[in-house]
Parts: sequence; C-alpha cells; structure tokens
Amino acid sequence: VQLQASGGGLVQPGGSLRLSCVTSGTIFNVISWYRQAPGKQRELVAAISSGAYTNYADSVKGRFTISRDNAKNTVYLLMNNLKPEDTAVYYCKTRLGPDDYWGQGTLVTVSS
Repeated sequence: VQLQASGGGLVQPGGSLRLSCVTSGTIFNVISWYRQAPGKQRELVAAISSGAYTNYADSVKGRFTISRDNAKNTVYLLMNNLKPEDTAVYYCKTRLGPDDYWGQGTLVTVSS
C-alpha cells in the first residue's frame, strides 16, 4: 500500500492550492487528509468515502473541498482562501483492515 502526496508550496493569504494523493492500485474506502503544524498535533482536515461522502474539520469548512477520481486512484484537496494558520505539512492516509497507511507529506506555507 503506497500513497504519494504532492501539490504543496508557498502561497499568499487568500490564495489557493490543490493537493493530490495518488494511491497504489487498490481502491480504498475512506481516504483522509491530515495536517501537522509545527509544535502541534496532527489533525484531521477532511475525509472522503468510496461513495463520495465527505467530512471536514470546522476550521476548513467552506474553504476546502475533498474529491476523488477512482479511475486515477487519486484524491484531491482543493484549498481556497488560505490563511496563515493553514500552514502545515499535509498528509494523506487510508486504512486497510487494522492498519493505517500514510503518504510522505507535502508542505503548505501560507505567508505574504
């Protein structure tokens, strides 16, 4: 099981980024995006099921959109109206049986 996250970068406040998480050939049920800011615990940002049901942290509702393209084994996180407090390393994760599998993380920095 492999997950490859990409799409991070430096963006000004109010800007947008789209993160991608490409998974290995298996189609997973729930895929989640987490983030970890310096000195803080990792937190759930958004999740999407195979049936495209979604869940968001209150802090990103209305600004972030999670979606998936099963044909491409890819989950996206579109982040709009980014704020400095969104700065973090973003990770995608899935669960297979009792085990969690994480991507390597992609850094998002929101700064002017």
